[in-house]
Amino acid sequence: MTEEIIIAGFGGQGVLSMGKILAYSGIMQDQEVSWMPSYGPEMRGGTANVTVILSDERISSPIINKFDTAIILNQQSMDKFEDSVKPGGIMVYDGNGITRHPERKDISIYRVDAAEEAVNMESARIFNMIVLGGYLKVKPVVKLENIIKGLKESLPERHHALIPLNEKAVKRGMEIVRMVQEV
Repeated sequence: MTEEIIIAGFGGQGVLSMGKILAYSGIMQDQEVSWMPSYGPEMRGGTANVTVILSDERISSPIINKFDTAIILNQQSMDKFEDSVKPGGIMVYDGNGITRHPERKDISIYRVDAAEEAVNMESARIFNMIVLGGYLKVKPVVKLENIIKGLKESLPERHHALIPLNEKAVKRGMEIVRMVQEV
């Protein structure tokens, strides 16, 4: 199994940390992992994306331009990466701020309204974990217990008290993700 993922959105949405948590979770499952971030100099508010590859075999190159899955968190990323999903692949997106919804007919599309749910859960900081939960419901490439281990590895120890809230957010994302289109 090899899963090639692009996660893209604005800096400050937890794009890079979502990728890092996925990567650590893959390591916890004895998978080969690649994590390659990309962000503009403006960081917070600018665009950011990360490529994550999880594989049972050796990864030959971290540089790819077609993905099995795209996790999209803003309109700019939708415009840039919609065509980068392989036919038969998956797109998971947060509908907040999206003005042009995905138009491809050869991919499965799922929507998780994570921004709205983060407000309902009274913590904007868990937005990315809600999105991650939605993705893992659709494509369970890593186990939930390994996500928790990944959180412990990627979060500074001073933030470990937030792990239960993050776990709750992942589970909530699994509950609220909905299919828009399946191929």
